Amino acid sequence: MIAIQEALVSEDLLEKEFVCDLSRCKGACCVEGDAGAPLNLEEVDILQKIYQDVKPFLREEGQKAIEEQGTAVQDPSDGEWVTPLVNGAECAYVIFDEKGVTKCGIEKAWEQGAVNWQKPVSCHLYPVRINHYTSYDAVNYHKWQICSPACDLGEQLKVPVYKFVKDALIRKYGTDWYQELEEVASYWPQK
Repeated sequence: MIAIQEALVSEDLLEKEFVCDLSRCKGACCVEGDAGAPLNLEEVDILQKIYQDVKPFLREEGQKAIEEQGTAVQDPSDGEWVTPLVNGAECAYVIFDEKGVTKCGIEKAWEQGAVNWQKPVSCHLYPVRINHYTSYDAVNYHKWQICSPACDLGEQLKVPVYKFVKDALIRKYGTDWYQELEEVASYWPQK
């Protein structure tokens, strides 16, 4: 682990390579799994406030799930806040493009200027997951079989995880934090 300010960063962020390959995986990370996207308390409030502006960008199934369950729900397994699911499958905020690739309805609303919030930071950071502890965050690479195409493409393009999620890491921790990470990476042994 590498200490960067208030976070312990897994070496995997520097050593593993990753670039989403939506043409191959179709955005399965928004569909697979047993819970929605992790949310912090601020995001729970944001989703409640922006829902009416995001709603026109969502599928009917997503709207129905949100109206039945709420804009955010507590995961029964650990009590953490997550996005609701449609019939226990995809995130309620998921939309599909003409090729069947998942997209984020919140992000679509943001791109169209309907809201000023891009999407949950956990989604923006993926495949990085953050565990919060009392005095630090653990910043880890989440390896999941459905992301094999992303690992293949990242390896082909030689893009380490930390570079793939640069904008999200800056959004979460700030430019100074990211620059410290880049400095550490510049001295890190290459493959």
